[in-house]
Amino acid sequence: MSVGKPRAPDPNAPTSHRWTFLTNHAHVLIQLKLEPGLVLREVADRVGITERAVQRIVQELEDEGFLERKRVGRRNQYRVMVDRHLRHPIEAHCEVGDLLKLVARKPAGPQSTP
Repeated sequence: MSVGKPRAPDPNAPTSHRWTFLTNHAHVLIQLKLEPGLVLREVADRVGITERAVQRIVQELEDEGFLERKRVGRRNQYRVMVDRHLRHPIEAHCEVGDLLKLVARKPAGPQSTP
């Protein structure tokens, strides 16, 4: 066994052999924090789940006060409530914003500046 830089997970590995530390709820929340104007179909593509699953997750996050939805023209704009505490007792001392600071990063590549 060699010691060195850890390898990144293989994105092409079969789904049955992959698992993640974060839930789909966290993945959806991260995507909507990074790009609040995404349509749910785009969120589904990025997270790797169905659009219907994203709709259910968004509704659950809204119902629990972790996400707000506002209609802007013909699209929805989402606002993540970063001051809400995480739900599980083990991490309830942390806020959503703490999690997002750790993991939410825009993908590398060309980006427009505001």
